[in-house]
Amino acid sequence: MHVKKGDKVMVITGKDKGKQGTILEAYPKKERVLVEGVNEVKKHAKPSQENPQGGILTQEAPIHVSNVLPIDPKTGEPTRVGYKVEDGKKVRIAKKSGEALDK
Repeated sequence: MHVKKGDKVMVITGKDKGKQGTILEAYPKKERVLVEGVNEVKKHAKPSQENPQGGILTQEAPIHVSNVLPIDPKTGEPTRVGYKVEDGKKVRIAKKSGEALDK
């Protein structure tokens, strides 16, 4: 996948188009990512030990990885991802500025 956990991304399509957030979890086998504050859904919860009140909770749901683009560290705009080998390691780079996305 072109993004990984901890990346700052922008949603480029769908109901949350234009929103930015950090990737909380990545599911490579399902090709989905969980982005902070994006694709929020209501979940009905029965009372339990952790949540004695129960009720309706709001939480993020995964979205398809093709709907997000990482944010360029230099310009702050969404950018496509390229790859370069530096010192024997494969490094992700931003196509717009050439800046490395991996720290």
